[in-house]
Amino acid sequence: MKDATNRFIQELKAYESAEQVFNPWRDYDESFDIGPEAPLIRANQMEQFLIPRIPTAKYLLVAEAISYQGGKFTGVALSSERILLGNHKTIRPAFLLQKTPGRRTSNPSNPSLKTIQRQLGFTEPTATIVWGAIKENQITPNKIITWNIFPFHPFNADKGPLSNRTPTGSELEVGRHFTEMLLKIIPQVSIISVGVHSTRTLSRLGIESLHVPHPANGGATRFRAAMNKIFATEENNSQ
Repeated sequence: MKDATNRFIQELKAYESAEQVFNPWRDYDESFDIGPEAPLIRANQMEQFLIPRIPTAKYLLVAEAISYQGGKFTGVALSSERILLGNHKTIRPAFLLQKTPGRRTSNPSNPSLKTIQRQLGFTEPTATIVWGAIKENQITPNKIITWNIFPFHPFNADKGPLSNRTPTGSELEVGRHFTEMLLKIIPQVSIISVGVHSTRTLSRLGIESLHVPHPANGGATRFRAAMNKIFATEENNSQ
């Protein structure tokens, strides 16, 4: 299992990004990264997050793609710098990383960042809601792995690196390869698809999942209710 996990991580780190895609564990953004060491920092944080969870994972939460406010700078799906740095009001770094706090990789000197982003790092609203629901249901964090069908950051060329876009069909095929690799390592998990796009894509790939609404755009209440129901059912069944 350890060898399979290491191969999986090495394949993620080796993926050579196409245009309008950023691989946080390989690519270096001269403008928005803190320095050339940024990809290594993100790779280390991804390993800290993933490796301890492989033996204990019970749930795999699957969103669509990394966002610029989240995994682009942390290396961890559905997370944020503000959480990993200990600058979040409610979610502590230890929820995600063994060695805490994490390290920042966004460049606080870049004038494009807002003042609070320069001071505290980026925050990712969806990550806050997701880990808030996990905390609210008193689920042991190491039971949770967060993931994206396309595990890299797709951005809009016209809007620049600090933008998000929907993955293309060919990008989702790339994601399928990595998702299937991950599921071979953790076949015991219940898969929870976050949002309609994730659910539809997993279905097309022949992967069954439990669907929850995406918490963005006013969907937080429905997301929490759906997560509460899943956790209540799954945890009761395991007792």
